[in-house]
Amino acid sequence: MSRIGLKPIEVPVGVEVTIAEDNVVTVKGPKGTLTEELSNEMIIKKEENIIVVERPTDNKKHKSLHGLTRTLIDNMVVGVSEGFEKKLEVKGVGYKCAKQGNKLVMHLGFSHEVIMEDPEGITTEVPNQLEIVIKGADKQAVGNYAAKIRAWRKPEPYKGKGIKYSGEHIVRKEGKTGKK
Repeated sequence: MSRIGLKPIEVPVGVEVTIAEDNVVTVKGPKGTLTEELSNEMIIKKEENIIVVERPTDNKKHKSLHGLTRTLIDNMVVGVSEGFEKKLEVKGVGYKCAKQGNKLVMHLGFSHEVIMEDPEGITTEVPNQLEIVIKGADKQAVGNYAAKIRAWRKPEPYKGKGIKYSGEHIVRKEGKTGKK
């Protein structure tokens, strides 16, 4: 039994949810508009300011789709009302980043600088040279962009140099030791 799928989704004031044929859900709010085509097998009902997701049967596929569908809709509602953000930390000698217009410019120890343009619907901020904040309404797009930035220099286990998520714990290794 899906405990997540049973929870109703409360729609905050200022957010408009429309459910079209074939379970195409569109959510409009102050942070933007998101549209997602969800599984036809789930039953999505809207009653005033509450959305409920139901499953037709108790087979394994429907149980798994039940929680997934509810979570996707909830993430859309939260995204257009509050938004999502990921923070990255840059660590290393000479590593730094800056913002030029809608481009993120990073110096990561390569012979050249790494330039990444912000995708549509996502904004990046650089509060200082060693922090990157990624904001947007779509949780999946924010996470994917953060992963692309991190992939340029993943944190290494000896000195911890690289780009890591804020709060991420890097398992450190001991370096070489001399003969005794």
